[in-house]
Amino acid sequence: MDYILEGILQAVALLASGNAETLSAVAATLKVSSVSMAASLVIGLPLGFWLGYHRFPGKRAVRTVVDTLLSLPTVLVGLIVYALISQRGPLGEMGLLFTLPGIALGQAILAIPVVVALTATAVESMDRQLSVTLRSLGADRRQLLLSTLWETRFGILAAAVTAYGRVMTEVGISMMVGGNIKWHTRTMTTAIALETNKGMFAMGVALGLVLLAIAFAVNISVSFLRRRAR
Repeated sequence: MDYILEGILQAVALLASGNAETLSAVAATLKVSSVSMAASLVIGLPLGFWLGYHRFPGKRAVRTVVDTLLSLPTVLVGLIVYALISQRGPLGEMGLLFTLPGIALGQAILAIPVVVALTATAVESMDRQLSVTLRSLGADRRQLLLSTLWETRFGILAAAVTAYGRVMTEVGISMMVGGNIKWHTRTMTTAIALETNKGMFAMGVALGLVLLAIAFAVNISVSFLRRRAR
């Protein structure tokens, strides 16, 4: 137990001193997760609304596929993205391999099914009389979409938080697509795995504490928004 306590104390000292390597991993993680989340929300929210609101042949099969993608292995996503953006891949000329945008692309693919599935569930649980009322008041498609998303905002917040937690804690995509390059594409999760394997327990604990702090901050923000809305 002594080495665990010592590691925690050293981790706190690293954070307090503003260790450059630790801050670099934190900055890289925040950059890629923010970009991937923005992309997943822009793409996933309209798709989730469409899937939850409309009835069409084969909807159950589509929902099954989307729900299955919720447990998509990160290493599989990393493998697919690596094949696409490598020099021999169709997107190789874009130079995304071993870059932060490349990691963000993979994380967006990971997060989109989460946003789509949870948004569709929130829309399906909404009172169906709302759409009838909006249409009777002359609402167009855009107004109907925005009003529905507002009424299901708590479900959408849950979708966003769940997706954010998924991309913040993934390792496979960041390792395979980003290459875990120090000062460049090394994220908190890949740094934790690497430093722990090297015996640098304090660095791993320090980055783990930052991840925990971010998770608390996100959940507190969601709780605050819910209280304000009520």
